[in-house]
Amino acid sequence: MLRLFVTFLCVMLAGCSILPEMSRQPQLHNPFPQLCKVAVAPFFNLTNEPTLDGRKVAIAYFNELQSVPGFEVVPVGVVETAMIEHKIQLRGAAEARRLAQILKVDAVVIGAITDYFPYYPPRLAMQVEWYAANPGFHPIPPGYGLPWGTSEEKDIPAPLIFEAELALAKAQLKTQTPPQPATPMADPLKVRGEKPDNNTTPYDTRGNVPGEGSKGSSGPGGSNGNGGVQPLQYSATVDAAATSDKVHASGTGLPSDWPDPRGFIPPPPRSEPPLSMPSDAPVLRHTRTYNGNDSEFTTALSSYYSFRDDARFGGWQSYLDRSDDFIRFCCHMNISEMLTARGGAGESRLVWRWPNIR
Repeated sequence: MLRLFVTFLCVMLAGCSILPEMSRQPQLHNPFPQLCKVAVAPFFNLTNEPTLDGRKVAIAYFNELQSVPGFEVVPVGVVETAMIEHKIQLRGAAEARRLAQILKVDAVVIGAITDYFPYYPPRLAMQVEWYAANPGFHPIPPGYGLPWGTSEEKDIPAPLIFEAELALAKAQLKTQTPPQPATPMADPLKVRGEKPDNNTTPYDTRGNVPGEGSKGSSGPGGSNGNGGVQPLQYSATVDAAATSDKVHASGTGLPSDWPDPRGFIPPPPRSEPPLSMPSDAPVLRHTRTYNGNDSEFTTALSSYYSFRDDARFGGWQSYLDRSDDFIRFCCHMNISEMLTARGGAGESRLVWRWPNIR
């Protein structure tokens, strides 16, 4: 009894320091079975920092991607050799697809470092694009593969919901944006046959003087009887003729290429493969800037460090001072964010850790 009391007293005096600590390790996996074998090309250095080596950044990205279950990554050296032998410079989607077919991989990763500051607080901005060997593979938007419409939808983090909704809104607005003219807009003064002078009166988009309207016109942009100018309006006849070929056959009135929110949910299998619609857009794209003094970044770095058996001194803070470690963690963050936003996050692993004084 006395021994039990002494043990209890020691535990109370020591607090919780001798008890195991519970932590959760994030788990990632490849959510794209059609993109299993991947090649990583040397990254482009688009910064003003000459000490940044794009090849080292690609190797760091290679190591982090290779650690994700479900990916088989071709070494950077093999990719470099193929690019030299076949004189490939990766200037566009066609050359990226050609490299992928030469290496017999599903996709080629092309990255660029657009901003880099190696000193504390370090900063790195990177843009990564994945190009599929199959031109029939189209971009996979953020939010694809997440548990929408299920009981687990409430567990989707708010930043992922925002990113998915933003991607959907951009795709929808793209179908409603009028094309830019191939040639510059004509000067209203030249259209009216007048010469500009120092006292030129400003014109509206129809070449009318604001407040006067067009003479002899009462339509859109003309006089409304009190000397003002009516707001410009679109012609319903012109709009209907221009969009009639894009309206759904079901009569919904939406363009045929209107992105549907249900596209975030993978469709069921089909009895026949769909028709190929070639696309030059990357199937995956993720752009982000990482700052060493950002609280969310350092919290993620602390968790990343805690699950690595790193015998060097300095803790996770030393990663901010060592450029190689900082760059590798930025690659880890870029891969993690890109996959998590598309259903690549698995259930976190529960880990119990005993303190060193046990």
